[in-house]
Amino acid sequence: MNKEKDNFFNETINLTESAIKRVKAILTGEDKPNHGLRVSVVGGGCSGMSYNLSFDDNKGEFDKIIEVDDVKIFCDLKSWLYVKGTTIDFSDDLLSGGFKISNPNAERTCGCGTSFSV
Repeated sequence: MNKEKDNFFNETINLTESAIKRVKAILTGEDKPNHGLRVSVVGGGCSGMSYNLSFDDNKGEFDKIIEVDDVKIFCDLKSWLYVKGTTIDFSDDLLSGGFKISNPNAERTCGCGTSFSV
């Protein structure tokens, strides 16, 4: 296997400590112990593509599954092309709180941080 393919499959999605705590708190609060965080990309948004974060307990046939500190992350292969290497953080700041995505693959992002282009 060549180096580029190795990097494709060995890349990951990272969660910061605050994101891990928040995901675990939501899953516990909603009584969803077998769910994980689904990270996907959909068309739309002011920069062309938007991130979609949801909770899921169904592994798709071609999903990549990553586990970070007992938190499962599901990502379909199409979305994986755009989000590999991404770091997800969480802030409870009153003005700009929520999940924050830092994507090294994005060439341009919008001001709100939920849409990007590559």
